[in-house]
Amino acid sequence: MITLLKGKGERNRMAGIHASFTSVVGLLCTRIRQNATLSANQRGCEAQLFLYFAAAIHSLLALCSKIFISIRELSGMTFLVEIFTDGYIPCRNALILFACSAFTLPALTQQPIKTLLVGVDRRSVTSLNGDWHYLVDQPPAKGLYTAEGKVRDNGYALNSHPNINNGPHNEEYDFATSPTLKVPGDWNTQDPTLFRFEGVVWYQRDFDFQPKPNTRTFLHIGAANYKSFVWVNQKRICDHEGGFTPFDCEVTAALKPGSNFIVIAVDSTREVDGIPSVGIDWFNYGGLTRDVSLVTLPTQFIDDYDVHLKRENTFSTANANTLAGYVHVEGASAGTPVSLRIPEAGVNATLTTDAAGRASFDLKASKLDLWSPETPKLYKVELASGQDKLTDDIGFRDIRVDGTRILLNGNAIFLRGANMHAEAPYRTGRAHTDEDVKNIFGFLKDLNANFVRLAHYPHDERMERAADRDGIMVWSEIPLWQHISFEKPEVYAKATYMLNEMIRRDRNKASVILWSVSNETPNNPIRTQFLTSLANEARKLDPTRPITSALIGPHAKGNEMVQDDPLANALDVVGQNEYIGWYEMRPEDADNIKWTLPQKPILISEFGAEAKQGIHGGKDERWAEEQQVNVYEHQFVMINKIPQVRGLVPWVLMDFRSPTRNIPKLQDGFNRKGLFSEDGKKKQAFYLFQKVYKERSVGKAE
Repeated sequence: MITLLKGKGERNRMAGIHASFTSVVGLLCTRIRQNATLSANQRGCEAQLFLYFAAAIHSLLALCSKIFISIRELSGMTFLVEIFTDGYIPCRNALILFACSAFTLPALTQQPIKTLLVGVDRRSVTSLNGDWHYLVDQPPAKGLYTAEGKVRDNGYALNSHPNINNGPHNEEYDFATSPTLKVPGDWNTQDPTLFRFEGVVWYQRDFDFQPKPNTRTFLHIGAANYKSFVWVNQKRICDHEGGFTPFDCEVTAALKPGSNFIVIAVDSTREVDGIPSVGIDWFNYGGLTRDVSLVTLPTQFIDDYDVHLKRENTFSTANANTLAGYVHVEGASAGTPVSLRIPEAGVNATLTTDAAGRASFDLKASKLDLWSPETPKLYKVELASGQDKLTDDIGFRDIRVDGTRILLNGNAIFLRGANMHAEAPYRTGRAHTDEDVKNIFGFLKDLNANFVRLAHYPHDERMERAADRDGIMVWSEIPLWQHISFEKPEVYAKATYMLNEMIRRDRNKASVILWSVSNETPNNPIRTQFLTSLANEARKLDPTRPITSALIGPHAKGNEMVQDDPLANALDVVGQNEYIGWYEMRPEDADNIKWTLPQKPILISEFGAEAKQGIHGGKDERWAEEQQVNVYEHQFVMINKIPQVRGLVPWVLMDFRSPTRNIPKLQDGFNRKGLFSEDGKKKQAFYLFQKVYKERSVGKAE
């Protein structure tokens, strides 16, 4: 219930429940912190609601300076929100808008999926990869949506068959006789008629299954772009929004012995209020783009765990032998035993769960070699509880910021890397195979890189697994890219879901050293508050890693570049994107640029120029490989004058498809800033970086 009161008389009568904005936010944060001991599933809904309020209140304060707000919990998830104003018309209108938006929030956002399994790739699963029948549901997608935009359960989801000879028709579709697509994989590169299609494609597959007593079964989808709607044997199981993070849907009650079928509608339509929004500079590959499987578990099972080197106030190699974290057992009662074994590190402990099914620990290891690019040591971590067990490969290391330095295991490091989209080398399309990952990491090793920024969304989990093994440090981010509906609470909710899904999946990957909340977003107060809140949410979810974002701007004023974006205040490491010599100014102008940057570690997170592989010419000839080299050489002169730069991340490792790159014979639908072409051919700029990284001639660790 939301009550709007205006006027001094009413405000005086209610003085006992007045609260300043600071107090309200304090209340919200306190309640969320109280929920921190609950499982993610239990606290998800409540935390999201509080975050909605915080985001909406911030928006209100940008419009109204004289505002008083009180939030009281009445019972459970029912809140009385009392808002007081001076009666100014702009404020009253804003408050009415807030009342309406808050009242309708549940209808605007997806409901949290109850379980998200960690370490699925370390479990025995029933793979559903392979051939799936598909049907294209052309706009307005009447097979999926009603005229009012609601999802239909009585259309293609029924998987009925047309009666060709007599009797009533179905809706004139038939999966059984339709063509097939490979899963995982995007539809764009598999069916030429769907290359530029953005919309709804239906997938269907039959499978045999024999339910086992005292088990639960989940459908695991590694990623599907962008919205997904899932039915099993005509029963609606779950929906999911977000094209780059995994989700798990319980199908136990829907399965039957013998033949079963699954139908999934995937909608890749870009939306203004989506994440990302409508304007993106990468190809919008649609479909079931990552692994799909059935995971059968005992009724009580390990769904989440965090095993990491304990973070102390200061790092000391002499004391770097304590492991901390938790194991969560879904369905467990208080006192349930959990086994944690790391034989090579001398860890053999029995933990017990609390009332929320969480078993926290703080344990000494007898021997621990820390993970680093030079020695990417991984340990077999064995977890077991009741009938459930799994073994993961986890490295242990400490990553932190000290002034303008980035410290790995207490040592200052310089990141020598590149950006990389999830574009498959050679074949193109969404990267998802072991071969794709092998090729990408082969490029990085050949470059002498120790770091990769996985742009601009979470990549296939195979990437982080390879990074763990190969000693490549990783920046992982959610796709809050450029123009997002930052003013809308439901968009903030989507962002927190994606952030949770990314961190939950990859928190045990030693290679991931940075969580990023955004890229190149516009500098305004609403955006800044949105991303500041999100950065703080990331710290609550994982206090062991620095938080970053890639900033864009400012434009040069003469030879001066002053980065004063207030978002930098919320970041531990600041990414600075700039394209001097390509989008602005001349390459040689970089030599004289003077930067004023925050006194924090700075990564030059994007810089470069386009060049078509095989085109040669003068150093100032656009699209020639020589010109790309010239831009970078002048960039290096500039970068070496910035004392707090702690990493180079050129844009980009490999040319990638983009719908906005339409210069024939030069771009042909590709962003050509890569050091490699899409078919793996090296440009001259590759050899420049290879030499710079080997000699470590640009930038310094401290």
